[in-house]
Parts: sequence; C-alpha cells; structure tokens
Amino acid sequence: MISSVTRREFGVASGATGLALAVGAGPRLLKAAEGRVVVVGGGPGGATAAKYIARGAEGALAVTLVQATAQFTTCFYSNLYLAGYRDFASITHGYDALRERYGIEVIVDTAVEVEPVARKVVLAGGRSLDYDRLVIAPGIDILYDSIEGYDEAAAEVMPHAWQGGPQTRLLRRQVEAMEPGGLLIIAAPSEPYRCPPGPYERACSIAHQLTQRNPRAKILILDAKESFSKQALFEDAWAKYYGGMLEWLPGEFGGKVTAVDPAEMTVTTDDATHRAAVANIVPPQAAAAIAQQAGLTDQSGWCPIVPATMQSRTNPDIHVLGDACIAGDMPKSAFSANSQAKVCAMAVRAALTGAEAFPPRFRNTCWSTLAPEDAVKIGASYEATEDKIARVEGFVSATGESAEVRARTRAEADSWYASITADIFS
Repeated sequence: MISSVTRREFGVASGATGLALAVGAGPRLLKAAEGRVVVVGGGPGGATAAKYIARGAEGALAVTLVQATAQFTTCFYSNLYLAGYRDFASITHGYDALRERYGIEVIVDTAVEVEPVARKVVLAGGRSLDYDRLVIAPGIDILYDSIEGYDEAAAEVMPHAWQGGPQTRLLRRQVEAMEPGGLLIIAAPSEPYRCPPGPYERACSIAHQLTQRNPRAKILILDAKESFSKQALFEDAWAKYYGGMLEWLPGEFGGKVTAVDPAEMTVTTDDATHRAAVANIVPPQAAAAIAQQAGLTDQSGWCPIVPATMQSRTNPDIHVLGDACIAGDMPKSAFSANSQAKVCAMAVRAALTGAEAFPPRFRNTCWSTLAPEDAVKIGASYEATEDKIARVEGFVSATGESAEVRARTRAEADSWYASITADIFS
C-alpha cells in the first residue's frame, strides 16, 4: 500500500529518482550548450520535462519549449472552478520561472510540422527549430467527427471543456445562467480519454453549484461505458449530497451519445433524444495533431512508447509524454504526465550528456472532490517492463470513510495541486 503524498515528498516521489532529479535550481552558464532539445507542449508533461532537462544538464543542453499560449490553464482542477471552489486565476500559470531560473527559451507559437530526418520542428509563425532530441507532450485533440453534429462551432454552444481555458469559462457561465429546473447533460466518452474520473467529479462540481442557485435542476450523465473509475465512491456521494438531482445512464441502457443538435439543444442516443438547457459534450479523443503528423501514432490514435525512456516506438530521437502516449496501466492524468516527464528528462540527459541513468519509477494519484469538505483518491506505483508501464501496487479510498478522513483528503488534494503546479512552472 502506498502512503499519501506530501508537498515535501512530491518532487522526489513522482519522478524517476530523487538524487538524479535534485541537481541544481537555476540557469546553468558553465559552458556553451552541446546539445539541442526542443519540447513541444507546455503542460504538466512538457513543461516538467523542459525544466528537469535544463536544470540537470549543467548548461550542456539548450532547451526550447514551444507552447501555443503565453499562459497555461490546467484542465486538472478545472472542475473545482466549475464548482465555485476556486477562481480562474488560481488554475492559470505562466512560464517566467522557466525562462529566468532555468534558461529555457519559451516560444509562444504552435508546432505544425516535425521533419524527423532533418530533425527540425516547423512553427506556425515560420520559424524552424533544429533538435538533437525532441520531446512531444501536446496533449489531446477532440475527435469532433465521432459524434454527428458536433464540431468546433457546436462546442461554442455545447462545450466539452476538456481543454483548460475559454471552454472552461464558457461552461461555468452556462451553468450559472441555466434556467430554473432545467436539465444539464454530461456526455462521457469511451476509454481511453484524459482524466478517467473527470466527468463524474464534474457532475459533483456542477451539482454543488446548482444546489446553491438552482436546486430543482437535474443532471443526466450519458455514458458510452458500462462502468467508470471510483464508481461506488461517486454514486455514494451523489446519493448523500445531491439526492434526486443526478442520474447516470450507461451505454447498455442508451447512454452512448450518437448525435447532437446545437440549434435545438438536443442530445441523441441509440434509444432517445434529450433536450438540454446546458450540454457538456465530452467526445472521444486522440493524441494531438502534431503527434499524428510526426508519424508517432498507431491505429488507436495514440503514441506507443518505450516504457523505460518514454521514447517513441517509431523514432528513438523523439520522446512522447502525457495524454498523447500509450502508457500501459497508467491513466491519462497530470500526475502521470509529470512523473513520465522526469523519467524522460533523465533519459535525454543520459543520451546527450552521458549523465547516469537510474531505473525509472512512476507514480500517479488522482483526487476527486465530491463536496466542499469531501474528497477521495485513487493511485498506484508503476514499473517499466519491456511491453508497457505496469502497475505494481495501488490504493483507493473506501466507501464509508469518516468525515475527518475525507476532509484530510480534501486538504491533501489542494496541497498536491500547489505542489505539482510549483514543480511544473516554478
């Protein structure tokens, strides 16, 4: 059984090895850079990888981070913004520390093409970046065409809010403006997708909002699956805190969404058509377009990797992290991406500078907030096998835990968010 993660332990426990990752804290100016590393994607995978490559390389590596936005809004913990527990600024982070403390070149632009033979990344703005090693951590693309009638325009009416930023704000505005007694639909996709417990925590978050301002409203979760992560814990919370407000409909009973009509605000399954006041449509997902363009994906739409180094199975000069990769038993989560990034950083430094590499270790914990003073968690440790990142041992909160235990878990979740965002961006 794994013990709870504290803020002090986080940077060591979630990474590849404590000693290997604790080298240095500021920009390295000891000698001219001997290798070039480009990191695409400034989320929990990419930003962490850039930081740990730069801080451990003693100035031997020039690290460039490419991120489409000047600030990053976390999708993880965005449900707490929807609940009203946090403000938007608290889930939005910048890159100044990566520039100033670690000497990382941060480019606000979009990578549109990888030229693997030439070892170049081409940006939308026209710049071309050479690399010796490339780290791809681009997150997800929403598969709009997987649901009839759903596209980017439809998402401005029926937001997915599964990428942090404007969509998150849009969904909160819609919840706050929802007509009295109206129906809110959450459509949950088949696995794999970003943050497996996310739709169900979101149901709790929105239900909390509605109990305060619209207590006669209803929430219908239409699910393509037959079961979901932490199901017993969520169902217990729905009954305890939001009795009568929430209904979950699994795929076998008509829960899979097949079509939407934003003009009519209707959501259609195999069995019925539902009219919503607010519709949060979370479609299936795949690795972001740059990973596909670079030839890193397989038929699943995700990127197979070598577990011990996070290298692409199709190109050893490229490492793939976070939601975009096929991580075996590890879920697609911020904690997973952060843990994988530290393994990747160690592998990149070893390959380009001859630094010592240690056996990789992976960790993940996922907290879900059920109510203001009630949270639960699930997590595991993992090891790299030849075929996959394999689960070694794990834990999950139990139903019926005391209020004191749940309140501590809730506080622990906030401590984790502060720790991981500091680890990524500071």
